[in-house]
Amino acid sequence: MENLFWIGIVGALIALCFALIQSRKVMKFSEGTPAMQKIAAAIRKGANAYLKRQYRTVAIFFIVMAIILGVLALIDYVAPFVPFAFLTGGIYSGLAGLIGMKIATNSNARTANAANESLNKGLQVAFSSGAVMGFTVVGLGLLDISVWFHVLKYVFHRDMAEIAQTMVMFGMGASAMALFARVGGGIFTKAADVGADLVGKVEAGIPEDDHRNPAVIADNVGDNVGDVAGMGADLYESYIGSILATFALGYAAGYGWNSLFLPIALAVTGVIASVIGTFFIRTKEEASQKQLLGTLRTGTYIAAAIAAVAAAPITYFVMDGNWGIYVAILAGLVAGSLIGYFTEYFTSDSYKPTKKLAEASETGAATIVIGGISLGLRSTVAPIIIVTVAVIVSFLSAGGSLNFTGEATVEFTKGLYGIGIAAVGMLSTLGITLATDAYGPVADNAGGIAEMAELGEHVRERTDALDSLGNTTAATGKGFAIGSAALTALALLVSYVDIAEVDYSALSLTNPSVLSGLFIGAMIVFLFSALSMSAVQRAAQCVVVEVRRQFKEIKGLMEGTAEADYEACVDLCTKGALHEMVIPTLIAVVVPILTGLVFGVEGVVGLLGGVTVVGFAMAVFMSNAGGAWDNAKKYIEAGHHGGKGSECHKAAVTGDTIGDPFKDTSGPSLNILIKLCSTVSIVFVGLVKAISIF
Repeated sequence: MENLFWIGIVGALIALCFALIQSRKVMKFSEGTPAMQKIAAAIRKGANAYLKRQYRTVAIFFIVMAIILGVLALIDYVAPFVPFAFLTGGIYSGLAGLIGMKIATNSNARTANAANESLNKGLQVAFSSGAVMGFTVVGLGLLDISVWFHVLKYVFHRDMAEIAQTMVMFGMGASAMALFARVGGGIFTKAADVGADLVGKVEAGIPEDDHRNPAVIADNVGDNVGDVAGMGADLYESYIGSILATFALGYAAGYGWNSLFLPIALAVTGVIASVIGTFFIRTKEEASQKQLLGTLRTGTYIAAAIAAVAAAPITYFVMDGNWGIYVAILAGLVAGSLIGYFTEYFTSDSYKPTKKLAEASETGAATIVIGGISLGLRSTVAPIIIVTVAVIVSFLSAGGSLNFTGEATVEFTKGLYGIGIAAVGMLSTLGITLATDAYGPVADNAGGIAEMAELGEHVRERTDALDSLGNTTAATGKGFAIGSAALTALALLVSYVDIAEVDYSALSLTNPSVLSGLFIGAMIVFLFSALSMSAVQRAAQCVVVEVRRQFKEIKGLMEGTAEADYEACVDLCTKGALHEMVIPTLIAVVVPILTGLVFGVEGVVGLLGGVTVVGFAMAVFMSNAGGAWDNAKKYIEAGHHGGKGSECHKAAVTGDTIGDPFKDTSGPSLNILIKLCSTVSIVFVGLVKAISIF
C-alpha cells in the first residue's frame, strides 16, 4: 500500500479544481448597482487590510517558533523536518483562510443581486462561495500531508515508524495559525458587531445594517475575517490533525502501511462524495426555514451516505476484511451528523428551544439572558453522550477491550486506532460540511448590502431568510468542528502517550502529577475564555465611543445627508484584534510546555485530559447559547412577539449582544485550543522527557 499514497495528491487536485470551478461560477454573476459595488469594495478593502496586518503580526511568532524548533532539532529533541513542517502547516492554514475570505468578499454583493431575482439563485451564489472555502481546505490539507509523506519516504528514505511519529508533530503550525485567525478574527467581528448594535440599534434606534451607522462596514468585514478566514483555518487543522494522529496510532497498532493509507483513501472518497452532494442543494421560492435547512441537510446527508457506502469496500480491501474498523468509521460519520442535528435543534428558530427563548423576552432582558445560558448548558448533554458512544463503539469494534490491564496490549492499541479512524470518518465529508458553514457570512453580508443599498423589501426578506439559515448552519458547523476536535484530541492524546513512552500504570488519577495536570487543563479553558471575552469587551468599548462621537460630531449623519467615517471603525477593530489576540494564543503554547517541565509527561497527560473534557463542554455551551440568542432575535424581527422596535426586540438585542463573543470568539476558539495544546505537547515531548522537575 505504500506505493498508493499518490492517491492523496489526486484527491487534493480534484478538490482544488472543483473549488476553482465554483469560484469562476460565482464571479460570472453581477455585483449589481453602483451603490452595491461601492459597499462591496469597502468591505473587501477592510478585510484585505486586516488580514495583511494579521499575517504580518503572526509571521513574527512563526519565525521565532521556527528558530526555537530549529535549535531543538539540532540537539535531537525534535525530528529535523519539524521546523519546516511547522512553517508549511501555518502557511497552508493561512492560505485556506485567505482564499475563503477572498471569494466571500467577492460573493456578498453578487448574492444580494441574485436574491433580487430569486431565493434559489441567492442560495446558489452564497453556497458556491462556501464550497470554494470547503474544497480549498480539504484540497490543501490532502496536498500538505501527501507531499510531506512522499518527501519523507522517497527523498529521505525514512521508515514507517519515523514517518508516523514525525508527521503527527506537523499539525502544530496549522493549529497555531488557526488559533490566531480564530481569536483575532473573532475579536474583530464581535467588537464591530457589539459596537454597531449597542449604539445603532439600541441607542439610535436605526436598523441593523443602516448606512448611517459608522460601524456597519466594520461589522461586515468582521463576518469575513472571523467566520470565513477563521473557520477555514480552524477546520483545516482539524482535518489534517485527525489524519496525522491516525498515522501514529496505526503504526502503534501494528497494522503496517495499510493503516496509514486508509485515512488518505477515506479522505479522497469524502472529497468525491462531497462534490456529488453539492448538486443536491436547491430550493424553491417562499421556502420556510425548515425547508431551507432541509435543502442543505439533504446535500450533507447524501454526501455522508455515499462516503459510508464507499468506505465499506475500501476498508475491506485495505484492512484485509476487518469489518470492525469499518464500524468505527461509521461511528464517526454518524456522530458528526447527530452532533450537527442537535446543534441545529438547539439554535434554529424552527424548533422549540429557540422559540421558547424568544418568548422569554416578554419579561425583559434578564430573563432572555438567563434562558440563553440555561439553553446552552442543556445543549451540552447530547454532544457529550454522542462523542462518548462514538469513542466506546469505535474502540470496541476495532478490537479494544474495556477490561484494561494497565498495559498497552496489541488489542488495546488496535482499539485506539479505531478512535482515530472514527475522527477521520467524521471529517471525511468536510468539503460540503464546511461549504454549508462558510455560506452563512456571505448571506449575512448580502443582507447588509441589500439594506445599505436600499434594495426592495422582497430582496431583504430573501437575504434575511438566507442569513437566518446561515446562523443555524454556522452553529451547526461549529458543533461539528467541536465534535471532531474532541475525537481528534483523544487520538492526539493517545499519540502523545505512545511517543512519550509513558507507563500506563503511572497515569492513575491518584498520581499527583496527573491530578495537577487535570486542574491546570481545566483552568486553561476558563482563563482563555475570560481573556478572549474581555478582549471583545475592550475593543467593543472603543468602537462604541467612536460611533457615539461620529453621531454627535458629523452634522447631517442621522439625517442621511452626510457619510460616516467607516474606516475609523475598521482601523479600531483591526488594532484591537491584533493587540488582544497574542496573549490567549501564547497561553496554549506556553502552559503545556511549562506543565511538562514541572510535572513531567504524566502532568501533560493530565493537562490534555482536562483541557479536552472541559474545553469540549464549554465550547458547546458557548456556541449554542450564542447561536440561540442570535436566532431568537431574528425570530422576533420576523414579526413575532411585537417585531422590530418592540420591548421584546430590545431585550433580544441584549441577549444577542452577550451571545456574540460566546458564539463567534471564545466558543469556536476553544476547539483549536484543545488541539494546539495536544500538538505543542507532542512536539516538545523530547524536551520534557529530558528536563522536568518531578
